[in-house]
Amino acid sequence: MLKAISPIDGRYASKTSELKDYFSEYALIRYRVLVEIEYLISLNDLGLPQLDLSEDQKSELRAIVENFDENQAREIKSIEVTTNHDVKAVEYFIKERLKEKGITDCLEFVHFALTSQDINNTALPLLIKKASEQVMWPTLKHLIEVLESKAYDWLNQPMLARTHGQPASPTTLGKEFMVFIERLKDQVIALECIQLKAKFGGATGQFNAHVAAYPDVNWVSFANDFIDRLGLKRSVWTTQIGHYDDHSEIFHAWIRINTILIDMCRDIWNYVAMNYFVQKTVANEVGSSAMPHKVNPIDFENAEGNLGLSNAIFDHLALKLPISRLQRDLTDSTVSRNIGIPFAHSLLAMKSIMKGLHKLVVNEQKINKDLDENWAVVAEAIQTILRREGFPKPYEALKELTRGQKNIDEETIKAFIDNLDITKKLKSEMRKITPHNYIGTLRRESK
Repeated sequence: MLKAISPIDGRYASKTSELKDYFSEYALIRYRVLVEIEYLISLNDLGLPQLDLSEDQKSELRAIVENFDENQAREIKSIEVTTNHDVKAVEYFIKERLKEKGITDCLEFVHFALTSQDINNTALPLLIKKASEQVMWPTLKHLIEVLESKAYDWLNQPMLARTHGQPASPTTLGKEFMVFIERLKDQVIALECIQLKAKFGGATGQFNAHVAAYPDVNWVSFANDFIDRLGLKRSVWTTQIGHYDDHSEIFHAWIRINTILIDMCRDIWNYVAMNYFVQKTVANEVGSSAMPHKVNPIDFENAEGNLGLSNAIFDHLALKLPISRLQRDLTDSTVSRNIGIPFAHSLLAMKSIMKGLHKLVVNEQKINKDLDENWAVVAEAIQTILRREGFPKPYEALKELTRGQKNIDEETIKAFIDNLDITKKLKSEMRKITPHNYIGTLRRESK
């Protein structure tokens, strides 16, 4: 770990370990074996006269996948040293296992009429699908749940809003977090609607070898059913490789999610800087090597950095993978091996955010102090009520009172109201408005 080139497999290995069963070299090999085995069983079930596997033999075949471990992955890697071809090494491995089990009649139907990309472009979307369902989506949804819990706790805490960095009409702390929650939920819906596809059609996509060997078989229907049983959808018109457009959709969906989280992390960072949040201290932790008092918002900074890295890699993958010269070039092969890295950075970031959220404590005193010192923000309410009543040029009157002026306090606003030529009832209505209760649909009684 200390010599790992990437921090994903070094410093942060323990925090991203659940992805290793989906995005490691071991995982890719295992899923290749799975696709090859299921394909062989499907060929048998198609009724080809040369194949006659019993149910027990099918179970033995599937046991190869179920019992697959790192030792067998190493065996395949050792075969690859000789073949210099990763998928061919998988084929030879499976044939050896079949010989050991005495299932020899079907040896030449392992990888029958396929090209390596039929296996790769089925294994890879399966990896992404399983990693999404088992790790990425649950983590994202848990993060949203944590945010919702915090947002509801903070929903009635009035807070000075800042537009362009300047004091603006009050909001509530919880409402500002609900903004991010809604955005994230929308992206979850979009993400879960993306259909992952597989390429499965022989050397250049139209089952040339399949048809040559068995011209009477409906290979398109067979392949569609086979891929559907794996939980994917088959791309009908392809070259030698998958078009990866579905992968790009997923990567861009995660870019949007990451961008929303970056936006939130920066807001939280600012709230900490403004002392709206204080952070729980952890015994024996050090905030600065030189300044003992420091409690830095490192979890949100860590998350922001990892989210940025994730987006950069996702963007490259999304833009590169759908492009292949003519019927196939090899540039996708080395690039696609890095798909797990941006997922790992996103996973790491989400965990950092949740850790940071649990440290936050609302500093009501500071938030309320800022509200008390910014009575000018109720000018919007007053001029709007005056507009309702037909009062002449109310906006201009409030602009003259407040724009660029300092020390606009409660007395200034109430004196302005008292001097207006309006009814006592209207004055009473406006005097009830404070920076603490001027929060629109979230309105609460003045403190």
